[in-house]
Amino acid sequence: MRVFKFGGASIATAGRMVDLLPIIKEETEPLLLVISALGKTTNALEQIVKLSCEGNKQEALATAKKLENQHLAYAHALLDKAGYHKAAETLAIYFKELETGIEKADKQRYDYSYDQIVGLGEIFSTRIFSFYLHQVGIDNEWVDARTVIRTDNTYRDATVDVAYTKQQAQAIIGRRMKQGKTIITQGFIGSTADGSAVTLGREGSDYTAAILAAMLKCESVTIWKDVEGLLNADPKMFAKTEKIEAITYNEVIEMAFYGAQIIHPKTIKPLQNSNIPLYVKCFVDPSLKGTVIKAEVKDAHYPPLIVLKHNQVLVQVTSRDFSFITEDNLSSLYAIFHDLKVKINLIQNAAISFIACIDNRPEKVQELASELNKNYKVLLNDNVSLLTVRHFTPEVVNELTAGKQILLKQETRKTLQVVMK
Repeated sequence: MRVFKFGGASIATAGRMVDLLPIIKEETEPLLLVISALGKTTNALEQIVKLSCEGNKQEALATAKKLENQHLAYAHALLDKAGYHKAAETLAIYFKELETGIEKADKQRYDYSYDQIVGLGEIFSTRIFSFYLHQVGIDNEWVDARTVIRTDNTYRDATVDVAYTKQQAQAIIGRRMKQGKTIITQGFIGSTADGSAVTLGREGSDYTAAILAAMLKCESVTIWKDVEGLLNADPKMFAKTEKIEAITYNEVIEMAFYGAQIIHPKTIKPLQNSNIPLYVKCFVDPSLKGTVIKAEVKDAHYPPLIVLKHNQVLVQVTSRDFSFITEDNLSSLYAIFHDLKVKINLIQNAAISFIACIDNRPEKVQELASELNKNYKVLLNDNVSLLTVRHFTPEVVNELTAGKQILLKQETRKTLQVVMK
């Protein structure tokens, strides 16, 4: 059994979905297909959450109606008359669920509201994909990932209940694949024990593919993207990039930890634990070799691996009474970040100060600053960027930081990080 994960770019248009057929038909064994939302659907749903929580319910509903019409037009371009009517009837159920999410959205429960709305994008796309595959003769079964993947209630970054999810995956997905069924399910989403929808973090579809592969003891996972393989930097941000033929789990998990968007930070662990290779291949030209990520790579030599994160906030915390930031203070500071579910991308402390670089999520930043202000003096420096370079060279660092104001710099033997403006 193998797992294929198709991201939003690979199904952005009806034509692109059609172009995936040769990739799927080439397989002789049933596949587990993990699918993302169409194109920019997640961004549209995030806008709907924002409007809903700000009280602009009518505008949110109007935006939802546009999104519904876009999906219906997509289905109409793919399906015959009978298939389209079935798809439209099915999609109507889930767009009604979206309307309910809008009506119940609450600013005070933003993350919860987010997950009830945003996770529906994957439901819409996989329903259409399943109908299309049936139409072209590929026997498949659609599975709602929310009935398989159980998590805690950390909305927008949920932690998977591995034991329960493994049991469900084997009982629902594994059993049907052994019966010869190709399975279509959603990445990115799951549900709590009480049935509330959750998301696993942006780009969480990769993680879904990985955990299901490990639980089902699959042969491999392939992530199909619009690039020729794993590159040393994001081609949307850097004009010059290099393709990497093979790379170890260790290197990729370092890149993911520092914010590389090509692989979700949680994806590598279940694959490494089960020694399942991960392939990154190009859906535009499947004949390209792509990249393999595995335990060991002989004679590995990597170019500088570059990760650049914009829209960061540098948080400086200083003790009000000039007490040292040692173990006691650090423990209480870490607890605040942990309790508020704020991920630290870079950290540094001095005698009486503590500095952290975090993602600029306004509601989280405000909540964090308010809590820290109770016992510390807090300064925020927003609109900064965090540059991380693995296997750096002075020439590359100089080029990437030219003309920038360096606010903070950390360097180890292999990795250099710079906060700059």
